[in-house]
This record gives sequence, structure tokens and C-alpha cells, in this order.
Amino acid sequence: MVLGSFVVDLMARSPHFPEKGETVKSSFFKMGPGGKGFNQAVAAGRAGADLRAAIKLGRDEFAQVALNWMERDGMDKSNVCFSETVPTGAALIMVDDSTGQNMISVFLGASDDFNQADLERLYPEIEACDYLLLQLEINQWALERVITFAREKGVKVILNPAPAAKLPEELFNGLFAIIPNEVEARLITGIPVKETGCEEAARWFFDRGVQNVVITLGGDGVYVNDGVKSRRVPVYASTKAVDTTGAGDAFCGGFLAALGEGRDVFEAVEFGNVVGNLAVRKIGTSPAMPTREEIDAFLNSEEGRR
Repeated sequence: MVLGSFVVDLMARSPHFPEKGETVKSSFFKMGPGGKGFNQAVAAGRAGADLRAAIKLGRDEFAQVALNWMERDGMDKSNVCFSETVPTGAALIMVDDSTGQNMISVFLGASDDFNQADLERLYPEIEACDYLLLQLEINQWALERVITFAREKGVKVILNPAPAAKLPEELFNGLFAIIPNEVEARLITGIPVKETGCEEAARWFFDRGVQNVVITLGGDGVYVNDGVKSRRVPVYASTKAVDTTGAGDAFCGGFLAALGEGRDVFEAVEFGNVVGNLAVRKIGTSPAMPTREEIDAFLNSEEGRR
């Protein structure tokens, strides 16, 4: 299962990011499904995972964006929760046409409103899962209770601690894996994650009960440590990136899908790298996530062999 946020992405591409007080004409605009939880669920499902997606929506027009997408993508809608008082979330995304880099402002809306009734409804589905992937775009009260419940039931919990935030250290105890980027790892541990810093940060997480540490390092690859051995997995060199907005979510979804197929964490990182590499070649977040056919075609291509 992926439990997390849904927001409607409102994305515009411009020649450059506007300076303070500046208005820049955009060359492209698109509205579509997004939110870290939803992006990761789409990525995992398209990559072949037997998936349950749990999100929360408002009773409004933006909610229909999620429901329509789930219908088109063949996603199970039985774990969708609704708020009667809080609207569906939204994200304002600016993409620099010249670099493909992005700036995002997000309103979490209903994603930040999971309550006890929602959790009680989701607990049986969570208990039936092998893996549960979470992020930090739902209310922390619900996040802590879901993690506690899943650990007690023997479900392997994976936490992508994004957007970056300080967390209570007891939250890490018993996590199957944590997947921060270098900024998130530094903010959580206080350790600059460069050169030997990855090893030190991994020890920090291990000392607090995490079983596997995966730190994404952008163009410098991915550091992975299972508590016995560690390695740096390079990313695929590509000049085809057009939009990096959903790269981290694509990686997490691919990582989850690979674990669900019985691969170890190192193999799952390799697979997640492929999913992330393919996602940045398209515009958007959830819509850019590659299908299993696209993933397999890449792995069988000259570019994908290494």
C-alpha cells in the first residue's frame, strides 16, 4: 500500500523563474493529478505492483481529477477517504524551460486531515499488505499512528521523509527502510551527506532502529546500506530530462514495486533508478510515470544495460 497525499498539480513552464514582483509569460500549462503519495502509488502500480492506494479528498471538483485518473489507470478506489469540510489539495508548480528544474508551493488540504475514522477503515487493508510506503504530506498525528499500527502487525514500513521536516526519533524505530534525499538526510540527522557523510548518516538511522537506508543524491546516484554492506548506485546518464518534478516519487514507487517482486534493497534501488530516469523524460508528475512495458524496453535497450 501507498498511503499519502493527493493534490491537483497546476503546472506552468516559463523561460525562467520570475523574480520578486515579476510576471513571466508561460509557454505551457497543464492541470493534472499529483501529490507525493499519489505520484508514488501511480509509479508503483504502473511498474507492476499489486497495489492499494490510500488518499483523502474533499467534496469538490478537484476530487474528481483523482477519481477520473484512478478509473483510467485501473487503480482500486476502495481506499479513498473523503473530508466533508476540507477541500482537495493543490500544488502550484513552475518549471524552468531552460533547465527543467522546478519550484513548488503545495496546499495539502484534505491530505492533512486524516482522522481516527479514516484510519480504522484503512487498518484491515494495511494489515493485509507486505509493504507500506509513506511520506510526510499527511498530518503527523495520523502518520505516527499508521506507522505504529503497521509495525505491530508486521508490515514492512518504508518512509520517504519528504517534504523535509524534523521528526521524533522514536518514529524511526522498526522502519524497514528510509528514503531521504541529501537535504532531508542532513535536516534529520544533522550530518552533511557528502563523501563519507552517507556512512555516518546511515549509522545514525541504524542506531535508531531503521533496517535499511537509501539516500538519493541527485546526479551523484543513490547510496544504499542494508546494515551489512553498502554501495553507491549510479544514476543512468541521460540528456533527455525535460521535467524533474516527479523524479523522487518515481524512484520510490519503483523501489516499492521491486520489493514487492521479492528483490533485495540493492536490486530495488537499481529498478527505482530506471523508473526515475524514464519519468523525467516526460512532462508532469503522475502522468509521467512509466509503464512496465516502457521499463522493460529500457532495460533491454543498449542504454539500459550496464
